[in-house]
Amino acid sequence: MKIEHIALYVNDLERARDFFVNYFGGHSNDGYHNKTTGFRSFFISFDDGARLELMNKPDMVDSEKHLNRTGYAHLAFSAGSKEKVDELTEKLQNDGFRIVSGPRTTGDGYYESCVVAIEDNQIEITI
Repeated sequence: MKIEHIALYVNDLERARDFFVNYFGGHSNDGYHNKTTGFRSFFISFDDGARLELMNKPDMVDSEKHLNRTGYAHLAFSAGSKEKVDELTEKLQNDGFRIVSGPRTTGDGYYESCVVAIEDNQIEITI
């Protein structure tokens, strides 16, 4: 058994797609649009086979996203090395995204950083 994909509702579908393509090397499909319901989506595929579905539909509720909450916590991406974690973290920070931790080695041995990115969702970058 494997996770087939993770889905995330967003307000700005194109901006979210561009974020995961530009910073994390994802590859986007051409998108889907159901003209009857207004639902739209992009599937972002990553080299290791993981997929992320970005979705949007009219009249969504955009509740405040607290970092300490139940449910979705973050998406984690492996950059491949400590140096790449540092480089990507610095690039995201320079591009105006808020770094909430790291880069650092955690108590359980992960080298990581966490950034609040697309629509206040947390992204973890690790080796």
